[in-house]
Amino acid sequence: MAQSLSSFADLFRSVERSAVHLEMRDVYAIDDEDEGFAAWRRGHRLDPDDRESWWRPWLGLMEEVTSKGVRVRRARIVGEPPSEYIRYEQSFSFTNIAAGEEIRWLPRRAASGLALPGNDFWLFDGKLVQFNVFDGEGRWIHTDQTEDQEVAGLCSDAFEAVWERATPHDTYTL
Repeated sequence: MAQSLSSFADLFRSVERSAVHLEMRDVYAIDDEDEGFAAWRRGHRLDPDDRESWWRPWLGLMEEVTSKGVRVRRARIVGEPPSEYIRYEQSFSFTNIAAGEEIRWLPRRAASGLALPGNDFWLFDGKLVQFNVFDGEGRWIHTDQTEDQEVAGLCSDAFEAVWERATPHDTYTL
């Protein structure tokens, strides 16, 4: 069963210090009716000066939690050349940054020597891990949460290793 945005938002609002997100897929399924992706394919790009057109409610949530001093970092391990989805994602990542997130990119070839978990994850305050489980087509299946400190430590170490090697968004080019 899918986790509702409101419960995920409540989880985010409970964070006191940090939230880190590791994304390792080159493709995440997009609904055929996703107008943003279809418009991007037609050449539309988000306007940096038109904040109201950006992805809501996510960016509002990021603004809310980062304004409380929570550090939100996102690292993406990507294939090169990038998939169409990664090019799409990269085109609007400036909105996440404007909302307070920090983003870095790591080419998959540079991650070969790293021990990484099998699924994307969020790590909240270094203690709660939420794994996001996808099928082979990039469709979200479910989340698994754990507060097991060994798992949280593994995820923290993996994230920090990726973060250290990755290139900040403003200097990474696809």
